[in-house]
Amino acid sequence: MEDGVNTVRVEDNVNIVRMEENGNIVRVEDNVNIVRIEDNGSTSLPPVRLPSAHMALLVLLARRRKLRRQEAARQKRLWIHPVIRMKQEKGTFAMLYADLRRCPEKFQEFIQMSTSAFDGLLDLLRPLLTMQQTLLRRCISPEQRLLITLRFLSTGETYSSLHQLFHVGKSTISGIIRTTCDLIFQNLRPSVMPAPTEETWLQVAEGFESAASFPNCIGAVDGKHLRVHQPPHSGSKSFNNKKFFSVVLMGVADTKYKFLAIDVGAYDGSGDARVMEASQIKQKMLHDENTLPAPRPLPGTTRPLPFVMVSDEAVNVTPCQLRPFPRKGLDTRRRVFNYRLSRARRYIECTFGILTKKWKIVSSSIQLDVATVDAVVKACCILHNYVIDHDGPDKDAEATVPSLATAINWQTSKPDESELELKDLFADYFMTPEGSVPWQMACVSGTA
Repeated sequence: MEDGVNTVRVEDNVNIVRMEENGNIVRVEDNVNIVRIEDNGSTSLPPVRLPSAHMALLVLLARRRKLRRQEAARQKRLWIHPVIRMKQEKGTFAMLYADLRRCPEKFQEFIQMSTSAFDGLLDLLRPLLTMQQTLLRRCISPEQRLLITLRFLSTGETYSSLHQLFHVGKSTISGIIRTTCDLIFQNLRPSVMPAPTEETWLQVAEGFESAASFPNCIGAVDGKHLRVHQPPHSGSKSFNNKKFFSVVLMGVADTKYKFLAIDVGAYDGSGDARVMEASQIKQKMLHDENTLPAPRPLPGTTRPLPFVMVSDEAVNVTPCQLRPFPRKGLDTRRRVFNYRLSRARRYIECTFGILTKKWKIVSSSIQLDVATVDAVVKACCILHNYVIDHDGPDKDAEATVPSLATAINWQTSKPDESELELKDLFADYFMTPEGSVPWQMACVSGTA
């Protein structure tokens, strides 16, 4: 307690001073008490002996001051912030959710998903998103949890922005998004991205033959760098050759612009080749080679050729993979092969384009921790397939396909003998009447 320029400090010894409070009555059972006085310079003065009445007054004042401070601290702490308390009356979910459902177009613009697709996903996840109601506070409904997550994935808004929009705490939003993304991936993957079987590969091959005029093709594979905040203690490990920190998303796509397989989480500054070498896609392809269809002849031929995947020069997934010829020394036959290969490879490029256009969190700089980034990207890929199954492909899907003349990545590569022999066989086939398409010569000559 301050008195002018001096500070009075009571040395309270429970064996000497015993005090009881009963209204305004204070009883001190000791005749003499020790009080030490210190000035502002922290210079300790000799102890002063005070009568019992003075000691009781000092102790009472010190106790009251302590109680006032505790009361002020309790008044500053809030069990629920007033802004969050208003979520039931003024939050976006309370004010707009019902109105958005009455306007399907606006609802789809809000979360990039139709009402029927949202209801189907909600029915699947409702038991897992329902929390226990308590007397202390009302839990957040499954509808609101799913809506917050889809809004975050489709716009890339910050937690602070979602906090103001939905009137939900930022730490609560963080937990909701992480949990819901994990549930989306775990519960939707068996139905929208199942493990490919031999029948699946054959259906994919039929799609590439009819849509891209590329027979015996079971997928287009490529990788994409997604910009992220630098992971802690990573140094330059996740700093890629494009001069930013990233996580690598590797994917295999079909002609419906859907992912057949994905691999997320390669925080490495290496190129696609080293990333793909250690990816789960390659390991699974090598482990499940027995699920691949047996070699079969190309249409109009008799020699069986293996089923292949198409990619750019940097990616190497399976032994049976086709990459473009290097730019130097190209004759007409090899130019035609590169053109036909680019027509098939464009589907994975287009798939990445649709993904980043619809789920904008993957096109922005993701400011999340490493584990949450992986969960968010996987959830976006699963939702990409889910929306295509329920709402159909994007109307502007073809607009995201790169120009066929510029889709080829003209880089030098050193294929092994088996790959070079396989490319020559396909290149010869594309020059035959059975394997050629009417417009290929005009495209490679630049007159199309």
